[in-house]
Amino acid sequence: MTGSGDNGARSRQGRRLAVIIAGTAVAYVGVQLIGASLGWSTRTLGLFDLAALAVFGWALVSAFLAWRTRRDDS
Repeated sequence: MTGSGDNGARSRQGRRLAVIIAGTAVAYVGVQLIGASLGWSTRTLGLFDLAALAVFGWALVSAFLAWRTRRDDS
């Protein structure tokens, strides 16, 4: 059986992951709105698209690994 310290660490990891996902989504929408109003090129906006996609991909892998760790420990 795992200790309560592991559960606290997992909870913190999950909350941190949720904040990163939500923050990335808000930042992405904000950059798209600002970029459209300032007339940024499609190429520049595409760079931000790729950056957001990279963060979402990292978050997906991190969530999967956290799920596997939780499943293996129980």
